[in-house]
Amino acid sequence: MRAVTYYKYGAPDVLGIEEVQTPAPGDKDVLVRIHAALVTATDAIFRVGSPFLARMFTGPIKPKAKTLGGEFAGEVVAVGKDVTRFSVGDQVFGDTGPALGAHAEYVCVPEDGALAVMPAGLDYAQAVAVLDGVLTALPFLRDNAHLRVGQEILINGAAGSVGAAAVRLAKKHFGARVTGVCSTAKLELVKSLGADEVVDYTKEDFTRAGRTYDVVLDAAGKSSFSRSRRVLNSGGVYLSTVPSPGILLQSFWTRKFGDKRAVIAFTGLRPTTDKAEDLRFLTQITEAGQMRPAIDGRYPLAEAAEAHRRVDSGRRQGSVLITMEHNGN
Repeated sequence: MRAVTYYKYGAPDVLGIEEVQTPAPGDKDVLVRIHAALVTATDAIFRVGSPFLARMFTGPIKPKAKTLGGEFAGEVVAVGKDVTRFSVGDQVFGDTGPALGAHAEYVCVPEDGALAVMPAGLDYAQAVAVLDGVLTALPFLRDNAHLRVGQEILINGAAGSVGAAAVRLAKKHFGARVTGVCSTAKLELVKSLGADEVVDYTKEDFTRAGRTYDVVLDAAGKSSFSRSRRVLNSGGVYLSTVPSPGILLQSFWTRKFGDKRAVIAFTGLRPTTDKAEDLRFLTQITEAGQMRPAIDGRYPLAEAAEAHRRVDSGRRQGSVLITMEHNGN
């Protein structure tokens, strides 16, 4: 099979296309022929190896995993002898987790991993795009913010993968009133996702606008609890998706003191069984019309470096995908 590979950290030019061994499923594994995969900001960080903290997962000197990519959609083409949940021909979507490897024509995943039958009525590209950011945004909103109908939430970085997923979930599923923060060029995108109000951060500082919220989700990692606490209502929660010494300390401190909390969660480290349950939940709410994909661009496997350049540009408005030639795209 063909796969996107890299052997050193750097710009998109470090990516190449190679013929590699097609994985063989074990007794409890599922082999998926990938039709579409996401290229995310995390893939770009792992490619560059910066910030250096990322190398705790990818290798301190050079990449351990030679193929990037987590989220994918495709068709089951083989199953191990003990597999009972999936059958050949199933259309599935999922996340490989720390193993990565989805920027390839095939991937092997455990039956009990983050894998589910994809929403009816979507093609492979749409299915993986609707997944973009959800496995981070959903547990933040549901398990950490405990977001409820009628609450006010501000989402900083509302046009990014996690931010966009959070806007859609907060508005369509949780029934909150949503304010999205983004750049001028992405105001219309964030409005189209369902935000009730949009703040252009190039013209206005949301921490000084005089509005208050029950929840502030900093999906961009560009604000802080210290700055955002002034716009939190009593009992409010500040959530950050970006780990730092400051948020770790504040998360511990505010659990014991004060009426406003700072929270950091490591959603990528959750058990795969929890992620699989969230995928099944995503299928349900997508089929109910609560979620819809936004696709910025589709790139064939041979143009994976161009897909990374698009992500690096910061100009994307929706998901950036790698599509495989057997998808017919």
